[in-house]
Amino acid sequence: MMDETLTCDVLILGSGGAGLMAALHAYDTDPRLHIVLVAKGLVGKSGCTRLVQGGFNAVLHPADSVELHFRDTIRGGQFLNNQELAWELVTGAPRVIHELETKVGCFFDRGPDGRIHQKPFAGQSFDRTVHRGDLTGIEIVSRLHDQLFARGITFLDETRAVALVPAPAGDRIAGVLLLDQRSGRFTLARAKVVVLATGGGPRMYKYSAPALEKTGDGYALAYRAGAVLIDMEMMQFHPTGLLAGASRLSGMVLEEGLRGAGGRLYNAQGERFMARYDPERLERSTRDVVARASYLEIMAGRGTPAGGVLLDVSHLGAEFVRRSFPGMVRRCAEVGYDLTRGPVEVTPTAHFHMGGVKIDRHCRCNLPGLLVAGEDAGGIHGANRLGGNGVADSTVFGARAGETAAALCAELPLATVDLAAARAAQETALRPLGREGENPFALRDALQTVMWERVGLARDAAGLRVALATLAELAERAERTGVRGGPRWNLAWQQALDVQNLVLVARLTAAAALYREESRGSHYRRDFPARDDARWLVNVHQQQQGTAERIWDEPVALTRLRPESEVAVR
Repeated sequence: MMDETLTCDVLILGSGGAGLMAALHAYDTDPRLHIVLVAKGLVGKSGCTRLVQGGFNAVLHPADSVELHFRDTIRGGQFLNNQELAWELVTGAPRVIHELETKVGCFFDRGPDGRIHQKPFAGQSFDRTVHRGDLTGIEIVSRLHDQLFARGITFLDETRAVALVPAPAGDRIAGVLLLDQRSGRFTLARAKVVVLATGGGPRMYKYSAPALEKTGDGYALAYRAGAVLIDMEMMQFHPTGLLAGASRLSGMVLEEGLRGAGGRLYNAQGERFMARYDPERLERSTRDVVARASYLEIMAGRGTPAGGVLLDVSHLGAEFVRRSFPGMVRRCAEVGYDLTRGPVEVTPTAHFHMGGVKIDRHCRCNLPGLLVAGEDAGGIHGANRLGGNGVADSTVFGARAGETAAALCAELPLATVDLAAARAAQETALRPLGREGENPFALRDALQTVMWERVGLARDAAGLRVALATLAELAERAERTGVRGGPRWNLAWQQALDVQNLVLVARLTAAAALYREESRGSHYRRDFPARDDARWLVNVHQQQQGTAERIWDEPVALTRLRPESEVAVR
């Protein structure tokens, strides 16, 4: 039996930008709704949106246009994007910026003319990145948290989602099995609508940038429940992750604005190596190009002894760097670097999954009762996300998910849940407790090594097959983890649950990477180094059907822009 039960109208999993905006918009659409927001960490103090440094892309200047932002987004995604979702992103972003300033209370930097200041970001043809210094995410999350607190939204902190629970007929999602990490107690939550907004989870890589609690939970929950996922091979590596030895700061992002402002990358031989890879845009090339260039320099033996390259902004002037990037200056100082006066060692770092659950423009997926927003959703960014489009994605589609949830609550009755499925999920989650078995921390380390070496920035069939064999073994071992102690605040037990999700998401990523026999955006195959629009202008789909795992492709719908001419389709 469950320790507790809970009933609500809207249950939101995740407290980043998508989850917070979903809660705000659901409430403001219908204040009578009972809304519960569940956070694996602390609401307002965890998640990836809070870590956003660079900013938020939105068309605000009269000389800019949503058509131009759309074109940049599709070009950046190398035409793998769902173009209707990308159009929703670029047209919704200005409205959300207006809402964040005038309703939520965010303060964004302004120029001498009083307009919101917008800075340059790589891969964009106009300076359209709105920011609050270099700590934009903290500003957005803090203000959204205040708004929800004032509205009396129910928060469940340090609570993880264990499983999406269907109705007895299996025709919809009817609730979620939750686990309070502090008490070790389970709650079966029933809801008319569940919003999945847990964030991504490239923590399966040796160097990665997300918050520590982001372990692919949303992808794993959705996949086990039968959701269709797309483009899981598309893992973005940010070019400039801080190298700080064994510190947890290793892999944390040094924001893209540093390169946008004129930062330069050098190898250990003092060469400004981006001239070899993109002589026109240099360091302001798209993330996939810069990250791969850095990786290839390191692999060619031209990296630093620590296995990185050098990012230098000191030529911009110490005062300018301190004033423009105070958060980055402090972050570097914590591990002994002076960003204002010399180079900093950096490495590509796993940053953002462009793949995820397949959704429509209303955030609906193939599972009735489940909405998906933010990084848990796929299709918006195609093969490569532009810097500054991430927090725009989370807030634009988080708002849309909240509005859709409110509308569905007016139509859907509260369904009963499949108690047998909930009990089975609880039993599975409890297995590692109090038994001898595999060490989950050792499994995590082995997983991160194989993913970095075989499913990283440069891939090939031989390496991917080795990875899949290793991941199959790790999946079996993850089912045999054992941890000491009881259920209350047992970090080893939580790590065991994390590893099961990470291994599953890693397997999906590697399988999709083997399936796509071309190079496109963030997915680079040494054995298929060219982009092949004739065969691979498709989205790779994956779905669990019973005990079978199905993988297939479907053509990209070129509804607005075609690659052969880049002329808008009307």
